[in-house]
Amino acid sequence: MLGAMKRPTFMIQSPNPPKMDRLAAFVEVFKLRVAVLSPGDAGVPALLLAGAEDGTEGRVIFRPGGFSELPPDARVAASVDFDNDANPLISAMPEEVSVPLDGSPALQATAAAFMAEAEGSRCGRSAALNRLAEVLVLMALRSAIDAGAQKPGLFAALAHPSLHRAVVSIHDMPSRQWTVDDLASRSAMSRSTFMSTFRTIVGTTPMAYLGAWRLTLARRYLMAGDPVKLAARRTGFGSAEAFSRAFSRAYGHAPAALKPARASPSKV
Repeated sequence: MLGAMKRPTFMIQSPNPPKMDRLAAFVEVFKLRVAVLSPGDAGVPALLLAGAEDGTEGRVIFRPGGFSELPPDARVAASVDFDNDANPLISAMPEEVSVPLDGSPALQATAAAFMAEAEGSRCGRSAALNRLAEVLVLMALRSAIDAGAQKPGLFAALAHPSLHRAVVSIHDMPSRQWTVDDLASRSAMSRSTFMSTFRTIVGTTPMAYLGAWRLTLARRYLMAGDPVKLAARRTGFGSAEAFSRAFSRAYGHAPAALKPARASPSKV
């Protein structure tokens, strides 16, 4: 008789149960494009690797609005486009996120690999630099979420120890017919506590936030070429008519008037 099948030893195992991924929906829906800039290149720098040449006091600085003037210790600069105009994560970000390298071994290792590529001339250098820059952006965003926020909004919600479960559930499953009770249960709160906490932390009601996220996604789907009925169904609207009314109120025109933008393959 065959013995019991053993778990493959090559699989990565975590000592802790997996947490809800607070960035996954944004990475899936919005396209992250990072391009390392050389002197004279077009593009507004938004991501910097700064610090002394000996590596001391190194930090990653991400400023979504870009830098009008680079700090004197800037070593590498990159432009960042995370579908900035449409991405609520970017619009909710603080003006600047500055993350010291010595606070995270993973960030320090990524920055070291980034600098090694920047200072070398190996094949695939440009692609490697841009990919590593994307990782640095995601790490900066992760740090911003972990740090919390001083004002109500999306970052404050994602940083909240229990409320983020409801917000991430909305992000990950927009077509589900959520009720306030469902979302309160996700956050392990009573209905009244959840409603009060959500309004204080996010600045709006759970159902208003759900509706806004659905419309954001639906607009992305329409721009990727989805028919109106499919976009409505994918985002949980009861009918194409209800979706069209909500879309027109939010954007000032009917969804059918939105022209698909398919210059490159869509991620959605």
